Amino acid sequence: MPKVHKNIDVLQRIAELEERVQAMEREGWERDEVPFYPTSLRTFVYDDATSFTTLWETIISPRAATLSMGLVFIGDVVGTTNTGGEWRVQFNDSTTVASGNVPATFTYALPALSLDLTPYRADTQLKVQIQVRRTSGATTGGKFGGGGAIGGAPRYARLI
Repeated sequence: MPKVHKNIDVLQRIAELEERVQAMEREGWERDEVPFYPTSLRTFVYDDATSFTTLWETIISPRAATLSMGLVFIGDVVGTTNTGGEWRVQFNDSTTVASGNVPATFTYALPALSLDLTPYRADTQLKVQIQVRRTSGATTGGKFGGGGAIGGAPRYARLI
């Protein structure tokens, strides 16, 4: 019985191999970007208050082990008075999972967080809030008359 030799198209074979390599590179590197939504039109805090104000929030399904977040916060200057405060990330309106300070030096604070989601894996949804409060600075003047402001936003948020 004669043997039949199959003619191999090299370009087709290279295309198939490239496809397989791309699929393997994507495997294990999949990340879900998490959108956050502002809770006010300005997403700035102008009030001196003992309570925190939510700037950004979202609701996620905690199907991954970690929420990786990068945040940015900055105070304000009114005249020569700098405004500072505190920030925190809260789960389900009650559990503070990360916190820090917004320096009263008109410089950026750029925290990078890796938040553990394993206690929430059985939940169908998890509310994530980015909150700030102003603790120092001008109490009058500024754009809206309430003194200095604190601004903040998520730079990135990924489920890993």
